[in-house]
Amino acid sequence: MENKHIALPDSTAMRTALWRALHAQADAKPLIIEDEIGLKLIAPPDDWQERPDMQFTKRLRASVVARARFMEDLITGQSLQGIQQYVILGAGLDSFAQRRPDIASGLQIYEIDQPCTLQWKERRLKELGIGVPGYLHFVSVDFETSSWWEALLNAGFDSRKPAVVACTGVSLYLTKKAIMATLRQAATLPPHSTLAMTFYLPVELTDEEDKPLMEMSIKGAAASGTPMISFFSPDQVLVLARKAGFRKATTISTKDMEQSYFANRTDHLSPASGEIFLLATIP
Repeated sequence: MENKHIALPDSTAMRTALWRALHAQADAKPLIIEDEIGLKLIAPPDDWQERPDMQFTKRLRASVVARARFMEDLITGQSLQGIQQYVILGAGLDSFAQRRPDIASGLQIYEIDQPCTLQWKERRLKELGIGVPGYLHFVSVDFETSSWWEALLNAGFDSRKPAVVACTGVSLYLTKKAIMATLRQAATLPPHSTLAMTFYLPVELTDEEDKPLMEMSIKGAAASGTPMISFFSPDQVLVLARKAGFRKATTISTKDMEQSYFANRTDHLSPASGEIFLLATIP
């Protein structure tokens, strides 16, 4: 490939994309979401499904596909209500713009992430002939040291118009200070805007069957240079939202996800208990 000096995305973004692809290839129908775009971008070795982080993480895979489906349902519903801006913080290898042009083409989509991830993703999309449509904007930023808001405005985001802001799989790796800064900035969005952000429970609040895998994930993340540092209970998440300025906020649990997306499955696929959604709206 050309431009080999462009660094690969972080391992978390790549693993998440491969989990979504593995769901399409290994789990029973009906699929929660069908997403093999990341697999095409990454083009891993033929034995990628045999990796330990693919073989022994079924419940984490289920959480990832539930998260993706929840956000797809949310932005689809909001677009039908007239929302025209969609911001994805920590976008990684998100593929909504590629998979759902029927909805995405009516939006301005801003994918925000580290420069290496977005540069690599843009290059691969072009190499594969998928391309980058005019409604998709890549916004490079380091959440801990730079203002994602300023970068977003510089990319053409209209702060006078409502938006949906997604931030999934990110808070775990941010300091509480960076999380609060993100929440406070999102709370300044115009009326009718929505923030959907995932948080992770402390290990002691997860189901017993998930504790060993969670502990292993924490150790693995630390060893790979992307330590997991921020964990919150549902009550603590709501306190953060209120302190940030959101007057209307709720949390969505794993049990809620199970009822919405996993009922009556023949393969008994169900999401791990460690992740919760904060859904905050500006009336």
